[in-house]
Amino acid sequence: MLLAVACAPRQPAPEYRLTATIKDLMESLVDPSSDYLWESVSTDVTAKGTITKTPHTDQDWANLRHSTVALMEASNLLQMPGRRVAQPGEKSANPGIEETPEAIESLINTDRASWIKHAHGLYDAAAVMMKAIEEKNADGVSDAGEILDKACESCHTQYWYPHQFEYLQKAPKTAPSMAPGNRAPGKSVTEGQ
Repeated sequence: MLLAVACAPRQPAPEYRLTATIKDLMESLVDPSSDYLWESVSTDVTAKGTITKTPHTDQDWANLRHSTVALMEASNLLQMPGRRVAQPGEKSANPGIEETPEAIESLINTDRASWIKHAHGLYDAAAVMMKAIEEKNADGVSDAGEILDKACESCHTQYWYPHQFEYLQKAPKTAPSMAPGNRAPGKSVTEGQ
């Protein structure tokens, strides 16, 4: 019996080691990379006139490319089996609007095919961004930013805040308006209150 155990084939070591949670990947790679891309092309109308921001130098375009590569590879990291949504004991930043990490993880594990589809959607949106960057097309970067936003929101509305509108309907009628013009610039619905 001892000989059979000693001669049994060993399980190979895993090819990769999961370190970060989905929340970590979002905070470390997806959010900063997406924000950098979205903010790279803009037009602001002020009292002093119109201010247009676009990439101009080779370094500007290289920085956009780096953020896009990070985003594309983050989409692959999000698909790795066994990755947790958050560390044990971590709570939602916006309870009542966002699902708990446990609920999100359950949704992902129950329908992995949809999770993979959303990760592929993120990759595909970043690929459109990469094409615009390679062509040094600022309008294309702006258009790709809209595609990227839709890919992100599609996933978030399925996993992170699928019940957001129910929450807003239950909010007290005396609450401040949630219209974008009534929030602080750059703040989400909950941050602007």
